[in-house]
Amino acid sequence: MRATGLARRLVRLASPLVALGVWQLLTSLDVNLWLRFEQFPTVVEVVSALADRIGTETYWQDLGHSLRRIALGFLLAAVLGVAAGTAVARSRWAADVLGPLVEVVRPVPAIALVPVAILLLPTNEQGIVFITCAAAFFPVLVSTRHAVRALDPAWEEAVLTLGGSRARVLFSVVLPGSLPGVFGGLSVGIGVAWICVISAEMISGEYGVGYRTWQDYTVVDYPGVFVGMATIGVLGRLTSTAVEALGRRVTAWLPSPAEGGATGRARPAPWGRTAPADAERTASPDADRAASPDPGLRVSPDPDRSASPDADRAAEHDGSSAPGSVRTPAAPPVPDKEPVR
Repeated sequence: MRATGLARRLVRLASPLVALGVWQLLTSLDVNLWLRFEQFPTVVEVVSALADRIGTETYWQDLGHSLRRIALGFLLAAVLGVAAGTAVARSRWAADVLGPLVEVVRPVPAIALVPVAILLLPTNEQGIVFITCAAAFFPVLVSTRHAVRALDPAWEEAVLTLGGSRARVLFSVVLPGSLPGVFGGLSVGIGVAWICVISAEMISGEYGVGYRTWQDYTVVDYPGVFVGMATIGVLGRLTSTAVEALGRRVTAWLPSPAEGGATGRARPAPWGRTAPADAERTASPDADRAASPDPGLRVSPDPDRSASPDADRAAEHDGSSAPGSVRTPAAPPVPDKEPVR
């Protein structure tokens, strides 16, 4: 097991190193087949440009602006997406009102909402946050809707039967039970949010990683463009890892695949109603049948008694039951005449 884990770590470490080596080889040799690498900057040039940028205040200022926009837009999308997805899944009225609107607006790319943001919102900063929120909102909403609808109704019925309110059902059954699906939508949403915030910064931003990357492209600073791309990739990886780690921590109470969570085996019954003895009997039906035979079946005779038929005949002559049959008390003899009193 340790050898397998070490091998996987080595593969993960070697994969980007091999890609960088191939990139350096193709660009240093100016390979120009179907793909043209003669204008690509080499890995050494990009690393040198990154080292120069890290020491400047502008680089960290752009980083801060992009992270702030992602944080605001993603948090708004998470709250609104979970609330709207739960409402659409739980309320027929909400599904009739919001469902058609969601299905019409959802296919529209978030970056196509830039003109709408410019017309509606007073500042470019608010417009970028709006586009980021719109990009992450729909994956969260759709994932939450499917997760809530997939819940077993028996859990809700159990809470209501025990006297729980609708609010108790929502906060004790619906939201905890849908957390895996919600965090799946959040993982998708954070990636889409990065795509759209960078695009919005390129179009209407004044600061940010996307704005700086576009400025480097306009002045034909290709190493600077790749520095921006590498920065975006690292930031996206870090934020996505943070969302996934939070999801694992919040859903730590769920059974792991080794415990039957993903293998299809039955989970423990709610509220601890199944006793251990009941579980053992359920797990071994053959033992149940062996312990409680069918009353209609005859019990096999005792082998010791069956081996001596004379004893059986003697027992029958005495009025006792034969082996293997139910014994009944002998009836008292009926007198021929009534006794004289």
